[in-house]
Amino acid sequence: MKDRENPRSEIKELLAGGDLEKLLDKAAEIHGHYCSHVALGVRATCTAFRELGIIESTGMEEILAIVECNNCFVDGIQAISGCTLGNNALIYKDLGKTAVTFIKRNKNKAVRLVAKYDPENMKKDPEAEEAFALFDRAVKKRERLEPRERERMMRLWTKMSFDILKRPESEIFDIKVVNPEKMEYAPIFDSVKCESCGEDVMETRARTKGSKSVCVTCAGDDYWIVAGRGIHPAAKRIISEA
Repeated sequence: MKDRENPRSEIKELLAGGDLEKLLDKAAEIHGHYCSHVALGVRATCTAFRELGIIESTGMEEILAIVECNNCFVDGIQAISGCTLGNNALIYKDLGKTAVTFIKRNKNKAVRLVAKYDPENMKKDPEAEEAFALFDRAVKKRERLEPRERERMMRLWTKMSFDILKRPESEIFDIKVVNPEKMEYAPIFDSVKCESCGEDVMETRARTKGSKSVCVTCAGDDYWIVAGRGIHPAAKRIISEA
């Protein structure tokens, strides 16, 4: 039965026991599949927790994860660290680097990890080279793979993911203790009702249109989105024609 006193008790036990394979299984549950960058996110979290003396995270902003990308790496971090966008313990910098800084607030201590796992070295293995070729077709070029090709790709990426768990830390990360950035706790704002559509909106996002208090969309104002290309104004988003 689920421990409702501590919903992350299973992950806490896996972290304490250093069970990287089962932690990767947990991360794959939310990511949807196994891949090398999810595995890197799992390894980064385990390494940072060890370096900072973290044994658990309750999602109350006592631990912060500052990520510098919006790729698969982040799901490995969210799943294992408990730092997520929704609990405000995950902070996103649109820098395009497979890197993360973990901050432990009560110790005023931080560690930054930058992935340096070289895909070119991975490609020296025939199976890895095949996996990258299938990935390029399916993800980069958005080609439709045959069922057997897709199954092969997923099997190869699963194998590569678990192989990463066995690599020495020094081979896959640059790790540095850094000065922690000063981050405020997330403020809580009241909601107001949009006088146009009737939906509730955070008061800091409300706009004035004429004499009415309205939401951003009813005001016709632009807003920012986080999509595959990173952070950009919604008006400049690129719509797929597929």
